[in-house]
Amino acid sequence: MDSGPAERVRTTANADLPKYDDLLWPTLEVLKRIGGSGTISEIVEETASYLSLPESVQSIPHGATNRTELEYRSAWARTHLKYVGAVDNSERGVWVLTARGRSFASESEVREAVRAWRAEYREKRQKNREQAAAAASDDLLENELEPEGWREGSLAVLKTMPADGFERLSQRVLRESGFVEVEVTGRSGGGGIDGGGILKLDLLSFHVVFQSKRYRETVSANVIRDFRGGMVGRADKGLVITTGRFTPDAKREAVRDGAPAIDLVDGEAPCDLLKRLSIGVRTEMVEEITFDRDWFMGLQGGALSRSSWSADRRPRRSRRPGW
Repeated sequence: MDSGPAERVRTTANADLPKYDDLLWPTLEVLKRIGGSGTISEIVEETASYLSLPESVQSIPHGATNRTELEYRSAWARTHLKYVGAVDNSERGVWVLTARGRSFASESEVREAVRAWRAEYREKRQKNREQAAAAASDDLLENELEPEGWREGSLAVLKTMPADGFERLSQRVLRESGFVEVEVTGRSGGGGIDGGGILKLDLLSFHVVFQSKRYRETVSANVIRDFRGGMVGRADKGLVITTGRFTPDAKREAVRDGAPAIDLVDGEAPCDLLKRLSIGVRTEMVEEITFDRDWFMGLQGGALSRSSWSADRRPRRSRRPGW
């Protein structure tokens, strides 16, 4: 049974999308080109350019998640490269090319390193399968790639919020970020403008207008063009916040030469803002207690280990001979 033109187009596009192991070498090459480090979005965009992937392929969604299939497979590639020591990443999401990564001379060499690591990983997992720790080990790779639970949960809530509720939340985020005189129009004005405010930076201030929309799919360049048309003559800067994803064309349109630049916040970035500003997201410090087996092993034979022997625990010498 024919599933329809849209499904046939998506199937064809999926066939054109490289697998994760096809992205290993391009990821290393891209990191070299952009100076040895880059954010996730920079790496994905540059990889798409490196492979000359059309936008129809770049925009394929990964199931019901808020990421594209290219982003998902690129994450697998980065994770495998990290396991073989070719790249590393910081807490801020910046990925860095290591000396090991620079040492790879060919694509086949990278593939072989990853193949060897996967074989070693499977062997270790097989040995530990019957142990209690294997439950976490079995899902090691998937846990590295899937969004953290709190991001999934908060993003799902954001997507189902009423339009006016999402606008008020955006207003709160801007205020907590240092904006003053933040107003929400209550309905989209020309170009889809939902409100505005003033950002003060020491001696300077900027009038900023914003749009906040709960998109479930990708956001096209037309949305950015319409928004810019509405902000011209009314503000110094523009900001678009969405739960969807901006297409590559939309990102290019936002920074097009000769036009006012527009800042974009999409995907999981709104969730990270909520976490940083402690709005609806709490960060809790968990106490971790570890049993030091080596310390207790040092008690065998009736003697404490040298590292745990402190002056106040040493037996005092008696002044009486033979005591």
